[in-house]
Amino acid sequence: MAEISKKTIDIDQVLRSKMGSKAKWVPRPAVSWLKRIIHQDEVNSFLWESRELTGTPWLEACVKYLEMDLHVEGLENLPSPDDGRLYTFVSNHPLGGIDGVALGSIIGRHYDDRFRYLVNDLLMNLPGLAPLCIPINKTGSQSRAFPAMVEAGFQSQNHMLMFPAGLCSRKQNGQIRDLPWKKTFVSKSVEYQRDVVPIHFGGHNSEKFYRIANIGDRFKLKFTIATLWLVDEMYKNVGKSFTITIGKPIPWQTFDRSKTPTQWAQWVQDRVYELPTDKR
Repeated sequence: MAEISKKTIDIDQVLRSKMGSKAKWVPRPAVSWLKRIIHQDEVNSFLWESRELTGTPWLEACVKYLEMDLHVEGLENLPSPDDGRLYTFVSNHPLGGIDGVALGSIIGRHYDDRFRYLVNDLLMNLPGLAPLCIPINKTGSQSRAFPAMVEAGFQSQNHMLMFPAGLCSRKQNGQIRDLPWKKTFVSKSVEYQRDVVPIHFGGHNSEKFYRIANIGDRFKLKFTIATLWLVDEMYKNVGKSFTITIGKPIPWQTFDRSKTPTQWAQWVQDRVYELPTDKR
């Protein structure tokens, strides 16, 4: 877990850890820009003020700090925490950060912290979040360990909260929607006999973000450049209202051989986007 200090998020240190001696060649104006775009001072101030909190209480403090107004529909569809079973919760990923925080605060409160995220290893720099995370760095040295990390999560006695697209939603043809969902949540939920709970999170980022994301996708950059703007997008969403729609659990037996795991993943994704309509 990252050490909690008045400068928990330190761009200079991150560059040194990722680039080694080459970090000194990064132009100082570029470093200053990075600090500004990730709101280093504001984030560190919040992390320091919330330093005594971890897990769900920390997530709830984030929701309060960001003044998120959450409207939850279908809360009755969350399985009882006392039924002795484990579940896989899957959601679209429109915001790329605070949607995960909001959902974690709801699921964590309902299940008394008994859930885990699969997240990028950079998020392990957030001390309050780290205890709830199984870190993943698909583009770095941990990429070969990805299957083992997923296995560890599903073998645990924790519910799993996943964003199967792996990336923030994109805007294509005027529609904001996740990229195709990966099949991992289907195959592992079947293997470990976990019913799948579909969730739709209503929200969107700025037009600027989608333009940057689409440019990066078009050039197939190894690093998802739009990630740099996610914290800035988070601050743009301060004080906004979001509707979360929770669907009925899908029995793991549903995912039979009539479709491939990839096709079933697409089927669940389609169902998630139908949830807001179903609730009208």
